[in-house]
Amino acid sequence: MKNTDSIGFWIRRFLLEYLVTERNLSRNTQTSYRDAFKQLLPFVSERESQKIDQLLISHFNVENVKLFLTHIEAERQCSISTRNQRLAAVHALARFIGRHCPEHLPWCTEICGIPSKKSAQRSMYYLEKFEMDALLDVPEQETVQGRRDYALLLFLYNSGARADEVAQTRIRDLQLGRSPMVRITGKGDKTRVCPLWALTNDVLERLVQGRSADERVFLNRCKRPLTRFGIHDLVRRYVEKAATRIPSIAAKQISPHSIRHYSDYRIMPIMTVGLR
Repeated sequence: MKNTDSIGFWIRRFLLEYLVTERNLSRNTQTSYRDAFKQLLPFVSERESQKIDQLLISHFNVENVKLFLTHIEAERQCSISTRNQRLAAVHALARFIGRHCPEHLPWCTEICGIPSKKSAQRSMYYLEKFEMDALLDVPEQETVQGRRDYALLLFLYNSGARADEVAQTRIRDLQLGRSPMVRITGKGDKTRVCPLWALTNDVLERLVQGRSADERVFLNRCKRPLTRFGIHDLVRRYVEKAATRIPSIAAKQISPHSIRHYSDYRIMPIMTVGLR
């Protein structure tokens, strides 16, 4: 068996060379592609009765890929969006192989001909100003955790940052005091600068006072960086509490991402939410 016939040879090059060196894609994208192959390889291995390290490109034919996509929808209960993400990883791998090994172009063309599945467009929810005020009013700022949670929610609202971007923000990325702002590193390591409101500046100054510039801004109870999953869970818990006071919140599916899609009031300073 030639190396160029082994799917393992190409997946390794794809993950380590193409995604990291050539494209410099974000960690989340790299993880998504890796997870796609972690699911696909055992599936094809079982269907073809072959050990994973002996799988060939020919084993990853159109029929097997389509059956895999059906499998993750029907048995793993994955959404259409996830199904399409897995297919996108397979498409990208096929194009990579076809570009570097022309003898596999017919296979590449067949695999890339597998279409994505259309899904219903999800409604995008956002919080109105009075709803956001209610959410910010929930954390108990008499406690250390409550002050951190308030600062995080306010930072999300002010900056429009994604959960992962918030999790990765370090104290050195903050410019506090006069002309406060934050440098946010997003997808593809692209950076942008966002001005901070005076209120956000004051809250963050207290949160990071006396800490090292290399530390992440938002830490958990064990003084370890909050993850994007932890931020999603934090927002979910406070949304549930705020919904008991403001019924309109209960009808919305609010996440850190939806806080980015504010009403036009977001561009105005927060005047009704004061420090306790």
